[in-house]
Amino acid sequence: MIRTEAELENLLSTPSEADIEAAARLEGDVIVLGAAGKMGPSFVARLRRSIEAAPVQTRIFSVTRSGPIAVEGIEHVRADVLDRAQVNRLPDAGNVIYMVGRKFGSTGNEPLTWAVNALAPALVAERYPRARIVAFSTGNVYPFTPIDSGGATEATPTAPIGEYAQSALARERIFEYYSNLNGTPVVLLRLNYAVECRYGVLVDIAQKVLERIPIDLAMGYANVIWQGDANSVCLRSLALCQTPARVLNLTGAERISVREVALDFGRRFGIEPVFEGEEAPTALLSNASLCHRLFGPPSVSVAEMMDLIAGWLPAGGRTLGKPTHFETRTGKF
Repeated sequence: MIRTEAELENLLSTPSEADIEAAARLEGDVIVLGAAGKMGPSFVARLRRSIEAAPVQTRIFSVTRSGPIAVEGIEHVRADVLDRAQVNRLPDAGNVIYMVGRKFGSTGNEPLTWAVNALAPALVAERYPRARIVAFSTGNVYPFTPIDSGGATEATPTAPIGEYAQSALARERIFEYYSNLNGTPVVLLRLNYAVECRYGVLVDIAQKVLERIPIDLAMGYANVIWQGDANSVCLRSLALCQTPARVLNLTGAERISVREVALDFGRRFGIEPVFEGEEAPTALLSNASLCHRLFGPPSVSVAEMMDLIAGWLPAGGRTLGKPTHFETRTGKF
């Protein structure tokens, strides 16, 4: 059981042997853009610990629009990635981790969403034409697939639903364009969905069970991955950057049933879950078998994630207050 946020952060940032080996092979410094997001601080901490264990002389720069993140041993840069002049003043680096993105609040402010998801990548790609770039994308660029299909693979044609997903695909296309134009080696990670004790699909379901809030079953199935495993793949993907850009689905090996997960949490909490609606025959599902062949299977199973969350939430563990809205089928966020 994880009892404190310090213990949780330590778990999320503890590097694997593969992480340390990847850090030892790094060429050049690393800049992490969007480092203040949900995954950024633990990624930066994992990267720092990997570099220290390697050990190599590699500088880490974290870039946010506001103050520094709470990770020691890194260099913080404050910059707005929508401002070309500020982006051009960013420090040189041979490796770029791109975690910038806008999803929630997109409906009603679509121009900002498109600017963040499509303009910022262009400015960054122009600034770092010779760097290796690993950029996070999303499985939302895929269509819904039949629940027994195994999920969309990297070869599945994209068919984004709604302006957020469309702008996310634009982000990919921009990086692909600059990869082709300048020979910039790129990996695009189509993630869905990262989980830890403070946020994620499993936390969303567990909270609704605890609070006796009806659980919408229309999006009846999903894929999830432990945030530490997702960040490990991100670090190790630097070695796979190529031109044309490479696309990798990033998620777990298991397909979860929203109903079954809720019933499981209900048994743990002694609460009967409340459901509404029925499972649709399709869902937003990704097949990450290629990623697992390249990097190995995730180290944390869905059952283990649920164990951690079931201990965390009833004990009063803090959440980030950022629901995933994974159940949305309209594409409006």
